[in-house]
Amino acid sequence: MAIDIRNTETTVGVRRLTVRIGAELSGLELRQSTDAQVDAVRAALLAHRVVFIRQQDLSACEQIAFARRLGPLTQGHPTLPVVDGEELILDLDSLAGGAANHWHTDVTFVDRPPMYSILRAMVLPEVGGDTLWANTVAAYADLPNDLRQLADQLRAVHSNGHDYARPDVVALRAKIGEVRLANLAAFASEVFETEHPVVRVHPETGERALLLGGFAHRLVGHSSAESVDLIRIFQSYVTRPENVVRWTWREGDVAIWDNRGTQHYAIYDYGEERRRMQRVTTAGTPVVGLDGRPSIAIQGDSSLYNLAD
Repeated sequence: MAIDIRNTETTVGVRRLTVRIGAELSGLELRQSTDAQVDAVRAALLAHRVVFIRQQDLSACEQIAFARRLGPLTQGHPTLPVVDGEELILDLDSLAGGAANHWHTDVTFVDRPPMYSILRAMVLPEVGGDTLWANTVAAYADLPNDLRQLADQLRAVHSNGHDYARPDVVALRAKIGEVRLANLAAFASEVFETEHPVVRVHPETGERALLLGGFAHRLVGHSSAESVDLIRIFQSYVTRPENVVRWTWREGDVAIWDNRGTQHYAIYDYGEERRRMQRVTTAGTPVVGLDGRPSIAIQGDSSLYNLAD
């Protein structure tokens, strides 16, 4: 069923992809979008968490220009090198080791993770390379009362250095390959750690969302074993099939998501074929828990990352 967001300047078609998350937008050219259309995109993001626009074929400059209309921009990444001297773009090229095949919310290892992520498809494999998004607001609402009360009180430490130091990653060096290992080394070249509430309050809607994902590696006040078990339980609610949408890319597609209420997973199922995407992110606001306490930066200075624009 298609729903129109109508205003005096334009009509943006919105077709829901699932009941809980995801919508495809139509009648929209991002490079020529009006202010009213940008407002419609914002409204769709609040309603559907992630939106998709087919056949945009944006240049890097056009992608940056549209992203800037959603808010001030961050650097491409706090640690990974920029592409072609462009500090605002993160180049996700599988040939350079850029395959993020784990559930995560973008850049949660800093105290102000991005608000929106804008991703465009440049080179795609013949088969595979889909991306999944999950609704972390719905996941919180799905929790039984006792688990919800527990989550409300927890805080988790997120780090970008965690994966690189994992024993299983070290043990699988030959299988991972030197290119991906080099990418992991660059990713952890400067270690950031931040303590976040496990339940964050969405600053615009007041909704409660689980803030976990692959960068969350321990819970404050709990042992490593307890942390692993509890994070696994809460994460299982995020990735329930009814909370997930899957997008099959075509070259030129653009996805935009609200990083404050989602996790995503780029599926690495295309072997040695190339998959290249480029991402731009807008600066986030401080994360606040139910008790009003903000996140705490433990290690690393992310001020340059958040003051790029």
